[in-house]
Amino acid sequence: MLLAASSERLRRSPLAWSVDGLVALGLVLASEDWRSPFYLLALSTLILPAVTLNLRMAALWGFSFVAAYLGVAVFCGLDARTLDSTIRLETLATHLLVPLLVVLALSYASDLLVRLRREEERARTLAIDSERRRIAWELHDSAKQRVHSAHLLLSSVGDRVDAGAVSTVDQALRELQAATADMDTSVSELQTPVDGRRLDVLVRERAAELAAICSARIAVQGDAPQLPATLTAHAYRIVAEALLNAVRHARADNIDIVIALDNGRLTIRVSDDGHGLPQRARPGAHGMTFMGHRAATIGARLNFTSGRDGRGTTVALDIPIAEEAPR
Repeated sequence: MLLAASSERLRRSPLAWSVDGLVALGLVLASEDWRSPFYLLALSTLILPAVTLNLRMAALWGFSFVAAYLGVAVFCGLDARTLDSTIRLETLATHLLVPLLVVLALSYASDLLVRLRREEERARTLAIDSERRRIAWELHDSAKQRVHSAHLLLSSVGDRVDAGAVSTVDQALRELQAATADMDTSVSELQTPVDGRRLDVLVRERAAELAAICSARIAVQGDAPQLPATLTAHAYRIVAEALLNAVRHARADNIDIVIALDNGRLTIRVSDDGHGLPQRARPGAHGMTFMGHRAATIGARLNFTSGRDGRGTTVALDIPIAEEAPR
């Protein structure tokens, strides 16, 4: 029990389950009584197989345990006289049926919990998708139209302002154009559904889209496991924002994305050879702040570093993930 509590791999090992069960049945055999209290200890060895295996395999494990226990009972003195005694026969029947009931009940309950978690994740994903579409519509139908109107108004008064204000108006027009571009990108990102796809698949698709409209070389290496939809969505938005920054603001020629899984942590590094991190953030630029908020939401670490010569940027996202056993 102590070893199983300290090792995830041991808790998932059929060999460890077998050794555990055989040791418990060995104690029953050593007691020379098939009704020994060690029988209860032997029943506890069925817990891990029951909650890890699917219902069919768990039932097979339970039948194997019953067969092994029946063999131990025979060695402990079970004979034909047991069949002539109602009390002894009922006791034997109970000892043979209880392991099956324990395994089936635990396996069914475990499977039900897994299905409930999947439905909960599905409901959460649908809620996120609905909210994302609502925000995208509001950005496109309201905020973007207002920015466009402001751009037209400033453009119409550009020739009627004094020389000292011309640069200010031009700067405002450039900021409005940048804001419109940011909104277009945000709308596109918000309308990109996760749809149960793996993170590396989404990243490769986004990299291919950007590579088709820019001159930068974009390479993606590594694979990611299947993750919960919420975690995948936040991680993808962070990587997509880092990739877009490398293309639009850093004007990088080469961008490398490396995805790696090690010891229950998923690491994603987006490296470029562009201008590096700015000394001061652009007015109205909140991309890095939002990336940090997303990382905090999923319990991840996010780091931004520039090269020694000030050129190039690396965005590193470190996500802790729980390893789930296959069912």
